[in-house]
Amino acid sequence: MNAFSASRATRALPRVAALAVTIVLLLALAGCAKSGDQGAKKKLFIFNWTYYTPDSVIKSFEKQYNAEVVYDTFASNEEMFAKLKAGGSSYDIAFPSGDYVSIMMKEGMLAPIDHSKLSNFGNIDPSVLARCAYDPGNKYSIPYYMGAAGIAVNKTRVKDYEKSWAIFGRKDLAGKMIMLDDMREVMGDALAHLGYSVNSVKDTELAAAEKLINEGWKPNLLKFDAEAFAKNFASGDAWVVQGYAESVFAEYDAAKRSDVDFFIPAEGGPMYIDSMVMLKGSKSQDLALKFIDWIHKPANYAEFVDAFGFPSTVNVAARSLKKGDMWYKVEDLAKCETKDDLGADLEKYNNIWQEIRVGL
Repeated sequence: MNAFSASRATRALPRVAALAVTIVLLLALAGCAKSGDQGAKKKLFIFNWTYYTPDSVIKSFEKQYNAEVVYDTFASNEEMFAKLKAGGSSYDIAFPSGDYVSIMMKEGMLAPIDHSKLSNFGNIDPSVLARCAYDPGNKYSIPYYMGAAGIAVNKTRVKDYEKSWAIFGRKDLAGKMIMLDDMREVMGDALAHLGYSVNSVKDTELAAAEKLINEGWKPNLLKFDAEAFAKNFASGDAWVVQGYAESVFAEYDAAKRSDVDFFIPAEGGPMYIDSMVMLKGSKSQDLALKFIDWIHKPANYAEFVDAFGFPSTVNVAARSLKKGDMWYKVEDLAKCETKDDLGADLEKYNNIWQEIRVGL
């Protein structure tokens, strides 16, 4: 190499080194971008009942799948349905009761469920699946929980009482009782108390139920309330409430829970199978399926029912893993009846309920 060539080579080294550094930096940045993409959390939007999925189960799901769950709540099927119909299409999963699964299917609001991606579907009690006549084969819904609303009584305030819906006829407890602002629940209670089906569409039976509520129960109520009944019970504003055990005990002082008697009335009443459904507008269907399957992993389901004092009504495999107490037993649901989709006859209930709600 001559002196000129050596001189050119020497001057070129900084440029070559700079180019090499630039390439390395670009590759590093590309790698970081790729790594960042892999690390970005996917969001799952859930629309569920209040007090219905433990934070611990959600957090373990988020960790397992590097996801972020956005959890909104509703107090009744009617509220849930109205919001979704009004444009709540950003949700991926909702938790309607069986009759509303049927309604939402007919409205074309649900996405079909790929059972091949549900490794824990086999843990679901076949007897529960047999009750899912609203969705044969569970093509659009997976059972979450089967239970019933009952009555909570503050035993320090009410000493003698019948474990029946008849308690709401007690004039001596007027102004200290609350029933749910839920027409299928309240009307179903009245129908069951009168010896009729909670799904009756017979005009004479519905008229009798309306009369019982309007003349026998409503005058004694503080209000109809599906949102704050548990808070009112915990504060002492109400001594008797119709509602869900999980809501009542979530609000009540744990040290004083022995003061509360929660029961399913002897004459039965409406029973629900709440299900997990994927909404048609979901943008995260794969993650939604993972969440549905996560719930029915036995350890997770046992954690769920233990958190709320439930019996493991739906998941068989979780029964042997359950550790906590139960506010009621599966046997207590024996006389209860699942709510059916009433089709056009639902309008009868709507009209009666509007009359009942006037003035309270």
